[in-house]
Amino acid sequence: MEENKEIHALFHLLDDPDEEVFGAVSTRLIDYGTRIIPNLEHLWENTVSEQTQERIENLIHKLHYRDLWDDVVEWNKNAYQDLLTGALLVARFQYPELSTAQVFQDVEKLRRNIWLELNSYLTPLEQVNVLTSIIYNYFNLKGSDLNHQNTDEFLIHKVLETKRGNNISNGILYLILAELLDVPIRAVNLPRQFILGYYKTEYDFTNYHEEPTYKAEFFIDPLSGHVFTHKDVEEYLKRINATPNPNYYKALNNRAIIQILLDSFQKCFQNPKHQFKADELKQLSKLISE
Repeated sequence: MEENKEIHALFHLLDDPDEEVFGAVSTRLIDYGTRIIPNLEHLWENTVSEQTQERIENLIHKLHYRDLWDDVVEWNKNAYQDLLTGALLVARFQYPELSTAQVFQDVEKLRRNIWLELNSYLTPLEQVNVLTSIIYNYFNLKGSDLNHQNTDEFLIHKVLETKRGNNISNGILYLILAELLDVPIRAVNLPRQFILGYYKTEYDFTNYHEEPTYKAEFFIDPLSGHVFTHKDVEEYLKRINATPNPNYYKALNNRAIIQILLDSFQKCFQNPKHQFKADELKQLSKLISE
């Protein structure tokens, strides 16, 4: 945007040592919205002070965060929360200028490859085998244990780009494809794990009072696509000393899945220098839960 006298004066105050003055300057600059970001980037390039550069970087982040907040509010207000859109919103936290075109192309290519192999005569296990074969063998998606040192493994566009994610991000990609293909796979409310379940077609996903325990025919590990039985899950619950609870078998909706992603992603920013990012992600998670 064109730099007026006020912006010029505010830029000169960005290196003011008085935090109160800087706070007032920041508030006024943020009021201009994202249209002022190119000006801030130009200022950053022509600033020699590392402290001032860091202040400019934080200002740009706050401007992007405010835009992201507004978009999350809109997504959350919708009658239906699209899972891919929600995952892209989380990715924008770290990559605010993310272009989504390649993501949609990659997802559509995977969807079409799976669709060509599916037919109405396949059993549930055969349907899952088709998805698993395309995702993990043809596309060659790999899974890694949760590592909060690697932020990219939480972000859907990076998972598609590098073909590597963790159980949450791989699971989200699997769920996106299953939903596009009308395969009744959902995330399961299991403690300390993010796994998927193939639910019987008569299961009412909108009725959260429905007994869910045996509505899932089997379970899927999103790290590898391996299938688990009810017995496997029951043994896992015993191993972690979890009291049997039918709620563990409930299918999670998309809002809850994105909340799980945000809650885990924020643990990537435990360094005191980046604690503000963890706090912002917690705020987004709280926003979705309201």
